[in-house]
Amino acid sequence: MRILLAVTGASGLEYGRRLAEVLRADKSISLSVVISSGAKMVAEKEKTSLPKPDYGENDFSCPYASGSNPPDAMVVAPCSLKTLGEISNGVGSSLITRAAEVALKERKKLILVIRETPYSLIAIKNMERVTIAGAVVLPASPGFYGKPKSVDDMIDFVVARILDQLGIKHKIGKRWKA
Repeated sequence: MRILLAVTGASGLEYGRRLAEVLRADKSISLSVVISSGAKMVAEKEKTSLPKPDYGENDFSCPYASGSNPPDAMVVAPCSLKTLGEISNGVGSSLITRAAEVALKERKKLILVIRETPYSLIAIKNMERVTIAGAVVLPASPGFYGKPKSVDDMIDFVVARILDQLGIKHKIGKRWKA
């Protein structure tokens, strides 16, 4: 499976970092990572590390910028509202938004991990538009039924939901048991 992970400038960079860690450990997955300039600024402010990028934000030589070579799936984690807005309006001004446009037009899995609260009506309408276009909006909203003991447990909850959407078997996070 070929996956493109984009990390954009929203708080919650740890979701992208952890997802990259899990996906890179799976030898059946070919992972490519692109980091936005906004993510780099947030990482500096939050003193957080980012996964190693494979492509620059404006590197349109990336194969995933073309519909003739789309990824099997693309995840934007976290997905800033700026990135959401550009994707929902078909603005392919960066590798991230162009690859998302390619994923949608080629009917590939596109998962947008929104990390924002509260939502404005504009954000809600943008989420509606990308959902209608075929994307999965997956808010970074950890559950608490698994009795998380650390922030890492809450991050793993969200990463586990992303892996579920990708159809990747895993053993991270706890599942609901009635």
